[in-house]
Amino acid sequence: MSEHGKSIVKNAAVVAGATLLSRVLGFVRDVIVAFALGAGMFADAFFVAFRIPNLLRRLFGEGSLTMAFIPVYSRVMEEEGEEAAQTMARSAMVWLGVILVGITVLAELLAGPFTMAIAPGFTKNIEQFNVTVDLVRICFPYVIFICGVALCMGILNARDHFLAPALAPTVLNVALIGSALVGHFFGLNVAYSMAYGVLIGGAGQWLLQQPFLASVGFSWRGAWSWKNRGVARMGLLMLPTVFGAAVYQLNILLGTLLASYLPVGSVSYLYYADRLVQFPLGVFGIAVSTAALPSLARLAAKGEMQEYDKALSAALGLTLFIALPAAAGLIGLSEPVISLLFERGAFTPEAVDATARALVAYSVGLPFIALSRPLVAGFYALEDTKTPVKIAVVCLAVNIGLGLWLMQSMAHVGLALAVSVSSALNFVCLHVLLARRRGTSPVSMVSAAKTLLLSLCVGGGAYVTASWHPWWLLLIPVWVVAYVGMAFVLRMDEARMVVELIQSRVRRKKAGQG
Repeated sequence: MSEHGKSIVKNAAVVAGATLLSRVLGFVRDVIVAFALGAGMFADAFFVAFRIPNLLRRLFGEGSLTMAFIPVYSRVMEEEGEEAAQTMARSAMVWLGVILVGITVLAELLAGPFTMAIAPGFTKNIEQFNVTVDLVRICFPYVIFICGVALCMGILNARDHFLAPALAPTVLNVALIGSALVGHFFGLNVAYSMAYGVLIGGAGQWLLQQPFLASVGFSWRGAWSWKNRGVARMGLLMLPTVFGAAVYQLNILLGTLLASYLPVGSVSYLYYADRLVQFPLGVFGIAVSTAALPSLARLAAKGEMQEYDKALSAALGLTLFIALPAAAGLIGLSEPVISLLFERGAFTPEAVDATARALVAYSVGLPFIALSRPLVAGFYALEDTKTPVKIAVVCLAVNIGLGLWLMQSMAHVGLALAVSVSSALNFVCLHVLLARRRGTSPVSMVSAAKTLLLSLCVGGGAYVTASWHPWWLLLIPVWVVAYVGMAFVLRMDEARMVVELIQSRVRRKKAGQG
C-alpha cells in the first residue's frame, strides 16, 4: 500500500473513531426516541419534518459544498497565500448564509404546500398533516446552522484536521436525547419537544467548530467580498454537484413519498432500518471518502496519477473490507438486533418484524453505497463532476420504477430493496467508467473475491446463531476476530493495515500515559 494510501487510512481512522462515538450515541438516541415516540403518527410526522432540513444540509452542505470547496480552497492557499484563502472562506460563508436564510423564510411561509409535496399521503389524515407542517416550521432553521458546519468541515479537512467535524453530530444526538426525555417525563408532546431539540443541536454543532478553527489559525473576522474569484470558481464546480446531490436526495424523498401511501408506521420502519445501515456507512464508508478527497485532489492537481490510482485503490479496498462483512452481519442478525435496540415501550414485536425485513433489504445495498462514495470522490478530484451526476439520474429512474413495482407486493420492504438495486447499478457504472478512463480497475478483483468469501462465512455463522439468545450478541466479537484472522491468513493488505493502525494507536496511548 502506498504512503498516500496509508495517509488516507490514518485520517479515515480519525474520522471513523469520532464517528463511532457519534453513532453509538445515535443508537442511544434511537432507543430513547423509539421508547418515547414509538412508530405512530407523531413519529412519522417528526421524521418527515426533520428529513427536510437534512435534505438541504446534504444538498448545500457536505453533499456538494464541501466537495467543491476543498480543492478550490487548497489551491488558493497554495497559490495566493493564507490570507487569500481565509478571505475566500469568509466570502463563501456570507453567500451561503444569504441563500439559506432566503430559503428558510420561503419554507416558513410555504410550509403547508412544501409538506404536501414531500408527504402527500399525509393529507388523508388532517391531524397528521397539520402536525407535520408545525414541525417543519420549527425544524427548518436548523439548515442554516448545519450548512455552516459543513463549510467549517471543508476548511478543517483542507488543513488535514478531521476530528472536530466528525464529532459534531454528537452534539445533535445529546440535544435530541435530552429533548425526548424532557418531553416524555414532563408530559409534553415528544415530537414538538424534539423539534426544538433539533435547533439547539444545530447551534451547538456550529459552536463546537469554532475553537478548532481558531487552533489552525482561521478567523471569521477579516476581509470578504461578494465577487471573490475563489467563490465564483467554487460555485461553478458546485452546480453539477448540487444537482447530483439533489438526485441522490430525491431517492430518499421519493421513498418517503411512496411510503406515505403505505400503512401507518411504514415511514418509521424504513427510518429505523436505514439508521442501522447508516452506522457502518457513517463510521467507515463516509470516513474513507472524507479522508480520501483532499489526498486525491492534491495528487491529481500535481499530475501524480500513478499515486492517485494506488491511493484510490487503497481507499476502495479498505471500504469493501469493512462494508461487506458488516452487511452480512446485519442480514444474519437483523431481527435480534432490532429487538435488542428498539423493542420496548411503544415499539411492538410487529414493528420489530417489519423493521427487520426492511433492514435486510437495505443491507444488500450497503457495500455498493459505501464503495460509490470514494469513487465519486475520485471523479471530483479529477474535476469531473458531470459523470457521477449523469449516472445518478439513471439510477434515480431505476429506483422510482422498481419502488413503484415492488411496493405493490412487498410494501415498505420493496422500497428498501429498490434502493439497494439502484445503488448496485450506481457502483457498477462509476467503476466501469473510471476504470476505462484510468486504464486500470480501481477495485482489486482478487482482494474483493477474498473479502466476499470471508463475509459469506461471517453472515452464515451469524444467521445460524441468531436464535441463540443471548449468545448471538456475545459471538459478534468472535466473528470479527475470525474475519480479520482469516484475512491475515489470506495475506490481505487491508487486514494488515487495520491491525497496524490499532497497534500504533495503542502504543501512542501507552506512551502518553507513561
